[in-house]
Amino acid sequence: MAFIALCLTASLHAQTTKQKSKTKNAKTAMHYQCPLKCEGEKTYHKNGKCPVCGMQMKPVKAAVAHAHYQCPMKCEGDKTYSKPGKCPVCGMALTKVKKETAATNFQCPMKCEGDKTYAAAGKCPVCNMNLKKLPSKKKDDGHVGHNH
Repeated sequence: MAFIALCLTASLHAQTTKQKSKTKNAKTAMHYQCPLKCEGEKTYHKNGKCPVCGMQMKPVKAAVAHAHYQCPMKCEGDKTYSKPGKCPVCGMALTKVKKETAATNFQCPMKCEGDKTYAAAGKCPVCNMNLKKLPSKKKDDGHVGHNH
């Protein structure tokens, strides 16, 4: 009898643990990416079809989508990579980009996709022009009209 109670308790605990992990995963922000990676590591906030190949996008974890690495010598300017490795220009190890730097936005100068922005430098998927860095939005602290 004690054996049956022990088995039932273990089974109930396993089900509860499984439910908690599903709930935790549901709270993790998801991004979507083309399974063929037509646009490199680019991700979208909403599910849909890839604008390049038309395939249905697959979910990827947001934490994975936002990891950026860059050459410490900035051989390629502000270009970032999604995985650590070596700089293709100088061969130095890529370093993780700080959050403030990773928040930089890039946009097509022709605005082919309207006001759509990208987290990393690259090429516009529509016209193939280099994406341009957008000016950073400075926080207005109410001290307009004088410098300090």
